[in-house]
Amino acid sequence: MTASDGGGEARRDDVTPSQALAFARYAEALDLSHAADIARTRALADLGHAALHDARRDGVRGMASDMELRSVAAEAAGMARLTDRRLQGEIDHAMTVIDDYPAVFEAWVQRRIERGHVDVVVRVGAGLPNEVRDSFAEAAIGVCERDVPSRVRGALDALAARLHPQTFTERHKTAAAERCVRVFHGTDGMSNLVANLPTVIAAGMLDRLTQMGQSVKDARTAGAGAAAGADAAGAGESADTRTMDQLRADILGDLVLGGAPVVDPTYGTDRAGGLGAIRARVQVAVTAETLMGRDKNPAEAVGAGLVDADTVRQLAGQVSEWDRLFIDPVTRTPVEIDTYRPTASMKKLLMARDQHCRFPGCRRAAIRCELDHTIDYALGGHTHIFNLAHLCQRHHSMKQFTKWEVRQVGGGVLEWTSPLGRIYREDVPIPAVCFTIDTADPPPDAAPGGPPPGEAAPF
Repeated sequence: MTASDGGGEARRDDVTPSQALAFARYAEALDLSHAADIARTRALADLGHAALHDARRDGVRGMASDMELRSVAAEAAGMARLTDRRLQGEIDHAMTVIDDYPAVFEAWVQRRIERGHVDVVVRVGAGLPNEVRDSFAEAAIGVCERDVPSRVRGALDALAARLHPQTFTERHKTAAAERCVRVFHGTDGMSNLVANLPTVIAAGMLDRLTQMGQSVKDARTAGAGAAAGADAAGAGESADTRTMDQLRADILGDLVLGGAPVVDPTYGTDRAGGLGAIRARVQVAVTAETLMGRDKNPAEAVGAGLVDADTVRQLAGQVSEWDRLFIDPVTRTPVEIDTYRPTASMKKLLMARDQHCRFPGCRRAAIRCELDHTIDYALGGHTHIFNLAHLCQRHHSMKQFTKWEVRQVGGGVLEWTSPLGRIYREDVPIPAVCFTIDTADPPPDAAPGGPPPGEAAPF
């Protein structure tokens, strides 16, 4: 590096030996990381190609190919200690890079561009038809060579728009048809609600939430000032201290949970119609001790995450319908009911036991899964809780159509064997209703009408 000494002459700053050594080690680490990324991408693509080759060697297409990819992804996921969905996504991405963008991959190998550049090029190019992909790739390499990955997205978007044979209006119409809302569960009882909407709608929603938030702050400030001037009692009221982000989030929740759609075909003249009367439902499992205030352990929103004790007790006070679950004191699993087909009670018990899909690493909520006979009923398997387990559609199909095998070893524990012979043990999830029976008298302030100790109440 150079710096001016004030006399117009540049000089080279001194670099200490320790700094030079540190930079040399960092450069070596970058080389190793680059080589590892290239090797991993090639290996993942090879896995995908091998799976497709095996599925198609007898002319098979469609579902068999997908099942083979699922099986390979699950095997690789076990080796890498990742989820099979993520591994299959990485396999698909690697095959896309190598098969569809060979020039981009070669530029990455030569270190003309970085891995981040490759990812952005693939994402932006996903909407382009095959006939313009090569032209886009060549031009994209030039764009990426001039800047860091985080700053090339805009230029690549503009490049893709110029090369796309369809107009932006036509493409927007197609994209708008895929609008959706999704939730991503986080930590500490919080989740992210993400809506994919037309830009003008999303921007308008944010602006309106901001206006409403500012109105709330202004109203609270004016109200607190008027009360303080009227008498001393009002002086205790303060202005709304929530930040604008907090206000926008709170107002959005109020509008969605308490409001009615603008267009409601069931709307009446004197009240909100049927659509406006719909209320969101959340299934929560809480122990009797937490419900009665004996502890502050979190409850569980089934299929989502943990809920703090104060919130769950507040929710419990607003419901009129309860389901009680009795827990086996030895195995700490719900008791079973053996019938020809799973009854509603059995399904509730299995849902409480499993909580999610029982394939290793899968967290798909049990409420979105299917009940599977571990030993197929047609092969003599009984409809018994220790021969039943929740599997999502993906892993249920994979169990049926690939060489993955599973058996129950007792206590609801599943043991999976991969096509290569690796064994994965899927223990029963930590029960959200696991607690010990306390025979002590309940505290004087215990909530009346709650379930007795030894029971758990989802509501």
